[in-house]
Amino acid sequence: MRSTNTLFASGQNGGKLLGLELLRFIAAFAVLVWHYQHFAFDGTGIIVVREQQPFYALLQPFYEYGRYGVQVFWSISGFIFFWRYGTSVHTDLVSGSRFFVLRFSRLYPLHFATLLLVALLQALFATLNGHYFVYPNNDPYHFLLQLFMASNWGLQAGYSFNGPIWSISAEVLVYTIFYACMRIIGRSLWINSIAVIFSVTLRLTDHATVFSDCIGYFYAGGIGAYMFLYDGGAGSVRIWRRLAWLTALSAPIIAWPFLSAASEQTVMSAVLLYAPVFLYCIAQPLRVSPHVARMIEECGNLTYSSYLLHFPLQLLIALYFSISGRAIPMYHAPLFMFFIGVSFLAAYFVYHCFERPVQALLRVRFGTPSVIRGKVAKHG
Repeated sequence: MRSTNTLFASGQNGGKLLGLELLRFIAAFAVLVWHYQHFAFDGTGIIVVREQQPFYALLQPFYEYGRYGVQVFWSISGFIFFWRYGTSVHTDLVSGSRFFVLRFSRLYPLHFATLLLVALLQALFATLNGHYFVYPNNDPYHFLLQLFMASNWGLQAGYSFNGPIWSISAEVLVYTIFYACMRIIGRSLWINSIAVIFSVTLRLTDHATVFSDCIGYFYAGGIGAYMFLYDGGAGSVRIWRRLAWLTALSAPIIAWPFLSAASEQTVMSAVLLYAPVFLYCIAQPLRVSPHVARMIEECGNLTYSSYLLHFPLQLLIALYFSISGRAIPMYHAPLFMFFIGVSFLAAYFVYHCFERPVQALLRVRFGTPSVIRGKVAKHG
């Protein structure tokens, strides 16, 4: 097993895995590009000519498949949780209450703030237009679900308020399962494998749910973490890594002729099985300068805030055009650049001026031990 000191000295920045931070940022960008189509909402649905969207030739993969950035988030979360929390949860270094404080302080403050903001903006938009923007179920019942981060626990009539929070809502349930399994059983490759097989089975039989997908990708990321933590001694590690990279690079090429004509269920199942080795490779140390490392880390820091801020920004833009009595020029490049640029700019300031300070305040208020502040808290 790798020692913590080895991990921190192997081209990482402050204990963060820079490859995963970069992948996380790309996934966030993909989701923003995918959701750009929200500007085509006409009151009843979204009708968009995808090929006419700005920079389509350059950004085609993001326009077509950006929604799968969520699955990337789930897998990365699984990797980080098993890497960071696995032993500390099982040995009770992180108690149940401490685990709750760490997750609550990381996720809830920004969720609550954006929930209130979207509730206000949706009320204004509905007053002007007679309907809500994109996500229709903005009533007291769904507000209550949102308050408890239960917006996608199967109790909802559909998407509501700040819709993208649905993926975090599903992940919150998986956190509970993760903690219980780690606390009782500890690290177990069998548990991870069963979770992945369970998810793949439901996907292939067309019975998949948001929860089953989330748990599958989360635990697949955990398998990648196991590979990372137990990749052999010094004599075998180089061969192991080369074999993993060979698999990661060759598998898509070999599988493409078969998957190009396959159903989405089959493709997603294949991606789920591929995720562990891919994440293992991406997590390997990046040999970059300290300046580049800081830039990558900063990009990774913006993912959660940009994910929760981009829909409120779209709502503000839609309100502006409603008030001005003009149609949203969604096929014009300036709007696209403004939306993407302001989303990440706002995410930067919100992370440093709100998200991070409030997180620190809550953790101090509820007594986060120094060992957790020094190790676990670096990855949230």
